[in-house]
Amino acid sequence: MDAKSRILSRIRHALKDRPKALLPEHPHPAFSQDAMELFLKRLTENGAEGHLVDKEGARKLLADLAQGLPGAAYGKGIPDAFRLLPELPPEEAPLGVSRALFAVAETGTVALSSEDGRRTQLLPPVHLVLVEEKRVYPSLLEAFLDLKSLPSALGLHSGPSKSADIGQVMVKGVHGPGRLVVAVLQGTW
Repeated sequence: MDAKSRILSRIRHALKDRPKALLPEHPHPAFSQDAMELFLKRLTENGAEGHLVDKEGARKLLADLAQGLPGAAYGKGIPDAFRLLPELPPEEAPLGVSRALFAVAETGTVALSSEDGRRTQLLPPVHLVLVEEKRVYPSLLEAFLDLKSLPSALGLHSGPSKSADIGQVMVKGVHGPGRLVVAVLQGTW
């Protein structure tokens, strides 16, 4: 018997007479507030901007953000209909545009896939995130229970980057975008 098997055998033996821990059926209470309303409220509290728009409203929001800019960095999941500016490398782009896997109302968080391109999510000073309305979940647990698979890494963004490491002075945009704009798309893409 190898060392791993011996250790696991001793652990099983030590735990065999212990009672099993009882867990609650659902660790989160049901939300009385509408998930979309709560999500937009939490975004604002976190210092981000949230907009509930249809496809054309999202294109208009993007056009307004893009006004006067030379280009943008786009995540891999962005449809051609939302690629209004010439594509620039993320380190040169003043605007990054990404598609969220889902959003969490409880915390005002958007979940971004590493497969979409982390540099696009972190390097441009302004970040526009598109998320489908049907992908706004009341809690992180409900999002995880509904998803069939997850990427190797998730970026959970709950507002613009900010830090008060030096002199306790709040500075935005230190470790990522200083402005986070989320467009929640009603209907289909």
